[in-house]
Amino acid sequence: MNPTQPPFAKDRQTWAVCFDDPLPYLETQALQERLLAARIADVIPDTLLLLEHRPVVTLGRRGRDHYLLQDQEMLRRAGVDVVTSTRGGDVTFHGPGQCVVYPIVSVNDLATGSAGYLSMLEDWAIATLNAYNVHAFRRDGMAGAWTDRGKAAAIGFRLKRWVSYHGMSLNVDLDLSGFDPIVGCGLEGEKVSSLKQHLGKNCPTVADVEETMLSIFEALNQREIERFSPDQVPNELGALL
Repeated sequence: MNPTQPPFAKDRQTWAVCFDDPLPYLETQALQERLLAARIADVIPDTLLLLEHRPVVTLGRRGRDHYLLQDQEMLRRAGVDVVTSTRGGDVTFHGPGQCVVYPIVSVNDLATGSAGYLSMLEDWAIATLNAYNVHAFRRDGMAGAWTDRGKAAAIGFRLKRWVSYHGMSLNVDLDLSGFDPIVGCGLEGEKVSSLKQHLGKNCPTVADVEETMLSIFEALNQREIERFSPDQVPNELGALL
């Protein structure tokens, strides 16, 4: 093997793990950090986590809370956790009905630098919305995927040694009132949207959207993804979950 070439670069092996039940945010952040260390060490190939979260408001790694419109204790009493994330960006909301994707991937294998990676994530979100006949587009200086009813997918990631973690959330049939106590991503006056808002009773399930997203990722990046449930993962992943 060429010592300058990562072990998985030649066959572009990629794994995906899809979780059925909504997970606590801090639990999945710790999982990402374990996978990040394993990917940097080439113990695992590029790995995508697809999941939903229990209701949570997350702050960017600087912990700035000036875009919170309610006291944190009030949110917690309402059943919404408030946590500081290690990702970039400002405040956002996650909850059941939202498809969250955390790619633990070598960015240099997918794109040219962080700007190219952001562009790929936006292409991925836009193509997913388009697959359900929802017109989506970019807006300059506002990362994510937008529709004529508002922002349907948010993006916030971080890189360590050119491996990404955190990633993207796409609103499927999420209760959008979860965004009411915040100024999402610090974008004052901007609305949020979801597939359910556009499609009504024809809205797909989160599991359907996850499969659509995986297929689109394969097409965008010209690689095949091996899919796993959490209880059927390869040994290298099982030791980390």
